[in-house]
Amino acid sequence: MSTSGVPFFIPWITEEDKNSVLEVLSSRWLTGGPRVNDFETLFAEYVGVKHAVACSSCTAALEIVMRVLNVKPFDEVIVPVLTFAATANAPLFVGAKPVFADVDERTLNVSKDDIVNRITPKTRAIIVVHYAGQPCDMREIVEIAEDHRISVIEDCAHSLGAQYNSKKTGGIGLAGCFSFYPTKNITTLEGGMITTDDKEIARKAKLLREHGITSGALERETERTWSYDVVDLGYNYRMNEVQAALGISQLRRIDEINKRRIQAARSYDEGLKQIDGVSVPYVGEGRTHVYHLYVVRILKEEYGMNRDELFEYLSGKGIGLSVHYKPLHLLSLYKERLRYRSGDFPVAERAYSEILSLPLFPTITREQIGYVIDTIREKQRLD
Repeated sequence: MSTSGVPFFIPWITEEDKNSVLEVLSSRWLTGGPRVNDFETLFAEYVGVKHAVACSSCTAALEIVMRVLNVKPFDEVIVPVLTFAATANAPLFVGAKPVFADVDERTLNVSKDDIVNRITPKTRAIIVVHYAGQPCDMREIVEIAEDHRISVIEDCAHSLGAQYNSKKTGGIGLAGCFSFYPTKNITTLEGGMITTDDKEIARKAKLLREHGITSGALERETERTWSYDVVDLGYNYRMNEVQAALGISQLRRIDEINKRRIQAARSYDEGLKQIDGVSVPYVGEGRTHVYHLYVVRILKEEYGMNRDELFEYLSGKGIGLSVHYKPLHLLSLYKERLRYRSGDFPVAERAYSEILSLPLFPTITREQIGYVIDTIREKQRLD
């Protein structure tokens, strides 16, 4: 193949996306206007919940949910150890302790069995992460939570459109938190969303995202009043109108986006299954994987080299790669503050030494996928 390489990710921005943004820039409302409301309504309908609250990021969404649930200092929140830092930071922001749980060997989602091991009288909530775009074992996890009278929060940063037993993620736990970062399944550049069926959670979340103010600028103009009150210590975690317009445009084709991701993953599966020592993603029964990430595992004894050696070789061939993630207990902040040590989470640590995220995006071509597969096969032959 004649190529300069394959990037890890390319955002899919269409002319319709661009026009929707330009339309906002020609309007009165650049923030706090009607498009955010429209985006929330469409998003709630898509996920299958009663309420959606747009905000500035998934990190903001997670923190707001901690506040809404009144998670307090010295409370505990169970978090998978194999996730991005934001998941664990949410309880830390409110003074609570993130308690890490190991992951399932096959899916790399949080282990339902280890969740049980981590529950104490101080546990207030479980934050599950639908890793790479595959739903967790939600039936069992919700049952565990109900038995212990604790809340389940879904970190859906990877999983917009993923389904568990025909129900979309973000509509299974008490609340869901989504990310619209550029690499996610849809993007608003930066941005996030909270989903819930609970009217009071949605009301409090809207209050907290905008300074704790009882009415925003659009509402005050509509009601012809200047009056408002501040009733809680809130944030400036709003989503602006440009982001919302882009989000609406992208949401209109989310099913096509996910279809393309799934097709790309299947192409990878077909080629990589023929290579000894490359383990392709496992998909559990009764769930739809939307492949925010395509994560393989490199088994040194079978493949002939370890993940880091392959990473270096593929990078040298112009292939964009990443590793998702280094387990949180091995990162300095959590190691020092929470006093975890190497060896505390053996499944995640073993997986971390093997996992490699390959290029995957909606517009990736069969030729690009073929180049990645051929280069992985080529390196094995060279050795």
